[in-house]
Amino acid sequence: MTREEKATVIKDLTTQLAESTTIYLADISGLDAGTTSDLRRACFKANIKLAVVKNTLLSKAMDASEKDFGELPEVLKGNTSLMFSEVANGPAKLIKNFRKKSKKPLLKGAFVEEAVYIGDENLDALVSIKSKEEMIGEVIGLLQSPAKNVISGLKSGGGKLAGILKTLSER
Repeated sequence: MTREEKATVIKDLTTQLAESTTIYLADISGLDAGTTSDLRRACFKANIKLAVVKNTLLSKAMDASEKDFGELPEVLKGNTSLMFSEVANGPAKLIKNFRKKSKKPLLKGAFVEEAVYIGDENLDALVSIKSKEEMIGEVIGLLQSPAKNVISGLKSGGGKLAGILKTLSER
């Protein structure tokens, strides 16, 4: 690989790192061709971009990026694959589900919404992160709950002014 090609790869990686809020580093070494193909297919279905990168080029791209990756560059040893996703817990769920059939991929680290996670032991914590859609649904459910209680109380009061006032005063 020439210097110009390396510079182009670093520039492309830096752009991808800047545009992504969810970046996972995984080790998929040792997977046979069929299992690797299954992993790539699962990533495609989950809208996760999977790319194998050279550690030195990724390290230089991280340095060139404006983001603070904390201790993440320290895990760049051995085989490293990048997983980009728009859903914070998407790659973690995929890894956990895929490991029911295989010992890999192993989570090396993750950068999720400016938080850095190092090591495979953080996989369960990453799986439990709620997506933006899940959080919005939860907030809407919480906001609707008091209104539903008031409406059901008003309906049970018989629609009479005294019943309505009593229900409202209780709420």
